[in-house]
Amino acid sequence: MRQKRIQIRDFKAESRLFVRRAIVSFFGIIVLIAVLLTNLYNIQINNFQNYKTRSNDNRIKVVPISPNRGLIYDRNGIILAENRPVFNLEVTPEKIKNIDETIVQLRKYLTITDQNIANFNRERKYSRRFKSVPLLTQINEQQVAIFSVNQHEFPGVEIKAYLKRYYPYSASLTHVLGYVSKINDRDIARLEREDKYGNYQATYDIGKLGIERFYEDELHGTTGYQEVEVNSRGRVIRTLKYVPPIPGKDLTLSLDITLQLFVEKQMNKRRGAAVILDPKDNGVLVMVSSPSYDPNLFVHGISTKAYNALLEDPDRPLVNRATLGIYPPASTIKPFMAVAALQEGVVTPYTTRNDPGYWQIPNSKTKPYRDWLRWGHGRVNLKQSIEESVDTFFYQIAFDMGIDRISTWMMKFGFGDYTGLDIREESKANMPTREWKMSRHQTPWYQGDTIPVGIGQGYWTATPMQLAKATSVLANHGKVIAPHLLLSFNDQGIETVVPPEAYPSIDGVKEKYWNLAIEGMTLVNHGKKGTARRAFYGTPYISAGKSGTAQVFGLKEDQEYNAEDLAEHLRDHALYTSFAPVKNPKAVFSIVLENAGGGSSQGAPIARKIFDHILLKKETDNESKQ
Repeated sequence: MRQKRIQIRDFKAESRLFVRRAIVSFFGIIVLIAVLLTNLYNIQINNFQNYKTRSNDNRIKVVPISPNRGLIYDRNGIILAENRPVFNLEVTPEKIKNIDETIVQLRKYLTITDQNIANFNRERKYSRRFKSVPLLTQINEQQVAIFSVNQHEFPGVEIKAYLKRYYPYSASLTHVLGYVSKINDRDIARLEREDKYGNYQATYDIGKLGIERFYEDELHGTTGYQEVEVNSRGRVIRTLKYVPPIPGKDLTLSLDITLQLFVEKQMNKRRGAAVILDPKDNGVLVMVSSPSYDPNLFVHGISTKAYNALLEDPDRPLVNRATLGIYPPASTIKPFMAVAALQEGVVTPYTTRNDPGYWQIPNSKTKPYRDWLRWGHGRVNLKQSIEESVDTFFYQIAFDMGIDRISTWMMKFGFGDYTGLDIREESKANMPTREWKMSRHQTPWYQGDTIPVGIGQGYWTATPMQLAKATSVLANHGKVIAPHLLLSFNDQGIETVVPPEAYPSIDGVKEKYWNLAIEGMTLVNHGKKGTARRAFYGTPYISAGKSGTAQVFGLKEDQEYNAEDLAEHLRDHALYTSFAPVKNPKAVFSIVLENAGGGSSQGAPIARKIFDHILLKKETDNESKQ
């Protein structure tokens, strides 16, 4: 019996299922299209400006352009710091098939060391292939000429020129001008704190010391920029906008480079410092610190070996002795002490005292304080005590005035404080007070501490610049002006003169007291017993001066000083401060020669040559006879 066939598929059910699924899919597509359209609307309409900006940022790049650094001139228009082209041999990797082979071929014409290649490969790792990488830096004109003749053999290799700072007077002006060098992390942190980093995006060098650092903002200028269109690999396609950089301002200094070189020559490479001020406005005509070093070494990056040699040099060439060198001012301060003592009524113009060669604190059994002249000077008045540099006279002045009045008066002359000079490398040195000693040594001020202060010894120290400023105050009868190096700015042809900074004058001092101190200094150079009379014998002009001899170490009781028995670094410092002519002064000169001996025998002869050079237009004694 035949069985009935059973139907396996239900076509109607499948058809209904398909329809349902199609309807669901259709509505799903409708929903997705709606979502897509909503997103497109959101992107194209609502957020159009945002995405447009982001797109342009990817396509348009702002490239900063560094400004040319301002130049520096002396008062006579002689250039002291300039920008010179430096030539580099650079390679663009994407333009060269085989870089190693190219370098081998280049070695046939130029000296390329393994270190040059190592530096090139290291920098190449972090650079885009279409950007040039330096293979040789600071190549000379002969190398430029040799490569230029054969450049056709080396596609992708070219010579590029950059402007770099150059100091034509080398070590002679290092401690005045300072130098520029590569920006480091510390510089970047400072620029960010001062909100100036944006102006240094294309700059590689920054002022590190001296004028270059103090007037960095003026010398640097304003960074320019260009908007360029770039592709996805960062290659520039075209320039859309160009804003030129604004070059830095040119500076004119009060410095006289001819006089600077003359003074440096007179110092004959001895350790020390010399300062010349124009007393009319205290413009710095000369600021020599010896020894010095070549600032050009730092512009391109000094080697570790060369820098360590400077650090370890026992003569300390890195120190600006004119503003950072601190020395006991010794007897150079006696004219200032005289003015203070007269005004305080401690002495009168007619006061006389006997000098037996020593002085002792009244009613005490302490050891006597000796005069530099063992047998003494006999009976002297105030003016004679300056002329002959009588120590005992000023021991008594110091005893009578006390440290409080002494420190107050000497601070009026500028001791114990910054002079106001427009460089950052400056020391206050030390004008001792009771508070200072307690803070520094945790001991009270004793009467015996005051006595050596009366002749510029003990705890009192000063810089050569402070000594020159104080001498200017005396020459100007109490008018106080800050020493300064800058005369004017030149901003794209517009000259702006910068007036010196004035300080409160020393008011209330009688004119005759100023004159008495100056007369004493005049006798130092021209009196019958003046300590510097031999150096100034026969001058057609009248000058005023004061010598000083600063002890490096203290002598024991009854011990005599003999320079020949001492190591050179233990010998006395020679100091001398002066101005000329006495009426209508044209120059204030102060000098410190380390371990040179007496100020009258070592400093005064140099002062004579310098005043002859300035006032009589002489070079040196020997040259004037030829």
